[in-house]
Amino acid sequence: MSRYLLPLAFLLLAGCATSTPQRFYQLPVPATPASLDAGGPAVLLGPLQLADYLQRENLVQRRSDQRLDLSADDRWAGSLQDDVGRLLLATLAERLHSGNLALYPDRIGFRADAQLILHVARLDSGPQQPAVLEARWRLLDAQGRQRAGDLLRLSETHDGSLDDQVAAQGRLVERLGQRLAEAVQALPAGS
Repeated sequence: MSRYLLPLAFLLLAGCATSTPQRFYQLPVPATPASLDAGGPAVLLGPLQLADYLQRENLVQRRSDQRLDLSADDRWAGSLQDDVGRLLLATLAERLHSGNLALYPDRIGFRADAQLILHVARLDSGPQQPAVLEARWRLLDAQGRQRAGDLLRLSETHDGSLDDQVAAQGRLVERLGQRLAEAVQALPAGS
């Protein structure tokens, strides 16, 4: 009888163990304005590329300049690249007052006045580290000539909670979108 007691005790203990629930996050996307100008500038966003370390389900936490940790229980609700693209499109739509935007590669039949090519090299934060976005972008005109470009680094403080870290990362992407919109607005008409 006692030889059955020990395995039974292990089974009971295993049944009592609970796993930590997973939490899912998305970058906050502002509501698209109700009135967008269909005649506004036609802008193609993309290709949009994220650094390899950002192309995963798990949230990445920066511990130091050299150390990144993957969160075991905290994940992106979908593709971070798609979230960044949606947030940039929403910001561009609002800033340019244009509904005439497309996200690469969805460009079939889309005739762009401008194209924004973007590589996000860093978008992360940590409990003790600010949210940081590093990106390189280029603006091409309708003929494919480069008209502007920049390598930028933006940072944002947060309270250390994951909710606030994700919100801070979203604010950084919005600030990037504002810079991109300013570059598009500076393009000479008809270029």
